[in-house]
Amino acid sequence: MTDAAHGKASRSYAWGPLSAFGLLVAVVTMIADQGSKFWLLSGFHLDLRAPVSVLPFLDLVLTWNTGISYGLFPQQGPVGPWALLAFKIAAVAFLWAWLSRVQARLTALALGLIIGGAVGNAVDRLHWPGVMDFVLLHAEIGGRNLRWYVFNLADVAIVAGVVGLLYESLQRGDAAKAP
Repeated sequence: MTDAAHGKASRSYAWGPLSAFGLLVAVVTMIADQGSKFWLLSGFHLDLRAPVSVLPFLDLVLTWNTGISYGLFPQQGPVGPWALLAFKIAAVAFLWAWLSRVQARLTALALGLIIGGAVGNAVDRLHWPGVMDFVLLHAEIGGRNLRWYVFNLADVAIVAGVVGLLYESLQRGDAAKAP
């Protein structure tokens, strides 16, 4: 079937040629994120040990992010967390529609990472007081103690996915365009 106005074959917004690959990446990402959080709380008991120095520039700490990225717009009370969850659901639906239409494997990988990271952090909001963050990068430079924000594996996946999309769009020009 073709779209007469555009002369292109119509495509589904639910499933495409690389949807299975993107779904696999998303599921693996979400399981790795949730598994690391579960182990750090239930097996390692990070809540009782924090901070734990892993490397001279990396500590494990426990924080609950009730806002969005970098702790912006913290939400308390009954409405705010549900609004953030609804926003994540809408974002994942948009990203899924985009995934269903991509033709490049790198774009599908990147979208799978972003979707998996977003779902991993959304799961946190369903059963904890916020998103569990636990990785703290820091350095002492010129007598100043510099600390990065605290993050988790889902955040790493989201950033890696965005970098993949940027790389793809710079390499091919139009490969990573959203629908």
